[in-house]
Amino acid sequence: MVKISDLGIELYADGADYKGIIELNQKSFIKGITTNPSLMKKAGIADYEGFAKEVLKVVTAKPISFEVFSDDLQEMKRQARKIQSWQKNVFVKIPVCNTKGESTAGIVQELSHEGIQLNVTALFTLEQIKDMIAALSPDTSSILSVFAGRTSETGVDPMPIIKTAKSLIATKPKIKLLWACVREVYNIIQAQESGCDIITVPHDILAKAELTLGKSLEDMTLEAVRAFDKDARSVGFKL
Repeated sequence: MVKISDLGIELYADGADYKGIIELNQKSFIKGITTNPSLMKKAGIADYEGFAKEVLKVVTAKPISFEVFSDDLQEMKRQARKIQSWQKNVFVKIPVCNTKGESTAGIVQELSHEGIQLNVTALFTLEQIKDMIAALSPDTSSILSVFAGRTSETGVDPMPIIKTAKSLIATKPKIKLLWACVREVYNIIQAQESGCDIITVPHDILAKAELTLGKSLEDMTLEAVRAFDKDARSVGFKL
């Protein structure tokens, strides 16, 4: 069975916990870092730029994504240019649309052709993916983040979408496909089998994957039974 160090897909750590980012950045199997405004809020971060610049003192080589947070398309462009200026390994996250449903393909095209590395996020449909592939410059490194985990929560299998998207970028080597919204360790295997280039994984699931990925099912059986036994004994159950 595959171990985490044997994976062909690139693993990115997804989170905004400063200590976690620093620790995971040191691991050779972590190839990049992603964040977003919701993760920052959850982590209690109030100073967006201050947090980002502290992280960038340590994450100097691996690609790291920071997201714009304006809902206005013109302000998104301004924020994107500022975020991009912080460091060469930064990718700027741009959502596929704003809260009014207005597509960001126009600003994605403008920024990408300026040479700004983008991570286009919150992609769900093939139509959205096709629009963004058309907008992105073939000469600038970029990432397409498909929300596969959230797609599966609607009862839709994301793997056909991922496989088709991969075929659409086959002749564009600077565009990478990313499986986002991981819900369990097995999603890593699914993403690899679907042909994804990258999977971004929350810190807690990465920790679980380090412990369990590749472990024999016989060992998992013993661990489960021993846990039941230990807990029953600790409570002192009697019948």
